[in-house]
Amino acid sequence: MLAVTRTQYGAPEILEVKEIDKPVPKKGEVLIRVRATTVNRTDCGILLGKPGVIRAFTGLITPTDLVPGTDFAGEVEAIGPGVTKFNEGDKVWGFNDNGISSWAEYMLIKEDGKLTKIPENSSFKEIVACIEGAHYALNFINKVKVKTKDKVLINGATGAIGSAMLQILVHMGLEVTAVGNTKNLILLESLGANKVINYEAEDFTKLPEGSFDFVFDAVGKSRFSVCEHLLKPKGVYISSELGEGLENTYLPLLTKIKGGKRVKFPFPTDIKGSLNYISKLVEQGAFKPIIDRTYSIEDIRQAYTYVLSGEKTGNVVVEI
Repeated sequence: MLAVTRTQYGAPEILEVKEIDKPVPKKGEVLIRVRATTVNRTDCGILLGKPGVIRAFTGLITPTDLVPGTDFAGEVEAIGPGVTKFNEGDKVWGFNDNGISSWAEYMLIKEDGKLTKIPENSSFKEIVACIEGAHYALNFINKVKVKTKDKVLINGATGAIGSAMLQILVHMGLEVTAVGNTKNLILLESLGANKVINYEAEDFTKLPEGSFDFVFDAVGKSRFSVCEHLLKPKGVYISSELGEGLENTYLPLLTKIKGGKRVKFPFPTDIKGSLNYISKLVEQGAFKPIIDRTYSIEDIRQAYTYVLSGEKTGNVVVEI
């Protein structure tokens, strides 16, 4: 089968597309014919081996998996002995932020792994763009107790996490201020933002004090120290990154001890729950992924280079 491979951490140039052996499902395993996947921020971290903490899950010195990839949408090609939840021909999708070897024509996954059936009203390309950003967005939201009409600011609302978070919060009935760039202002309005701020023309940190119940930094480019005044007395700040000097790992404890405005860190859990939740939203027509570009597997280096540039809007899909 055709697969993307690498044997070390590094830039996109280390990736090779070549023929390797097609896997055979063992007991309890499902063989997937991969139709689509994405290049996402998690993929980029696993490719580069940065931040260093990621290597605790993907290999300290060299990558554990020859084939990278964290998400997929495809069809069940074959099932191993004892598999009862899936049948050949089932259309499925899944995600594992530690790596799932999905950058290939075929991949194996445990029957009880992080996968589920694709909603009937969604294509492979559309559904695969629904999980990575939405999973992390849900882990922001699940760290706090949101209520209808709560006011939220999303910094980086045009990325995979931010655009998913915006749609989910709007669906929940919250008032959302979305921060994005000039070219995406109309997009943010179309996704339901109550107010849109163009960061290329306006500094959102200059907004009035006490404006928001929550400030969600979906791109990790701000800091609690410059956003604290935007929060109401019991407001919460959450970032998608560890922060300068790893501050977002210890500020949750310090702000909890201090009381008042809090920092929380959205350590991602319950991938299966995210898959099921987003599936329901897709079925209801309440969630639609934003797809920036689509590449072929042969152009994998270009796909990674574009995502690493930080210029993408929403998701980048690769069809296999």
